[in-house]
Amino acid sequence: MFQITINKDEIAELEVETFPGRIHIIESAAQARKAIAFLRKQDCIGFDTETRPSFKKGVFRPMALMQLSTFEECFLFRINKIGITDSLKDFLEDNSILKIGLSLKDDFGVLRRSTDKASPEGFIELQTMVKNYGISDISLQKIYAILFDKKISKGQRLSNWEIPELSDAQKQYAAIDAWACLRIYHHLKNGKFNRDTSKYLKEIVEQPIISEEDETH
Repeated sequence: MFQITINKDEIAELEVETFPGRIHIIESAAQARKAIAFLRKQDCIGFDTETRPSFKKGVFRPMALMQLSTFEECFLFRINKIGITDSLKDFLEDNSILKIGLSLKDDFGVLRRSTDKASPEGFIELQTMVKNYGISDISLQKIYAILFDKKISKGQRLSNWEIPELSDAQKQYAAIDAWACLRIYHHLKNGKFNRDTSKYLKEIVEQPIISEEDETH
């Protein structure tokens, strides 16, 4: 059986990706309205969220950041400061604008715990999409590496997303994650990926299932 997959050693050898566009920090309802007006002119948007990590079992943090990205512009909505504004709520519920994300079940779960104001519509799940192209990996870092031979650094994943001012490293990390979702979607949708010529196409040897009865002989 053949699958497209990449391992940690292969990822480690890749060049680190950087976000090539402009990053905008949204910290007021007025800024949110302006950003949403711009985003509504787009056909497709990359989506992601960040939450301050909790290191205690059973303790859940509300959403701190929501990223919405085009190819050139990424908007970081500081949800911990402004909440889900009316303009943002309307955008999330608008099924005429495609929003591309990965592991959306987790994002929506945090959104539900954070607010009851939004019912997301018009979203596409990349983890489902990539299976149709023979890609068995489901993490953003691995999918991106397979398609573009570049590495998304995960160094800021467990940082504090509720601090008063985000660091440059946090801004880059957050922007790349949303932008990467959009880039993956367009790359696959536009037929730029050929599974048969991918250097990460590997034969997976399935191990035989040994029953308890076999082990006793």
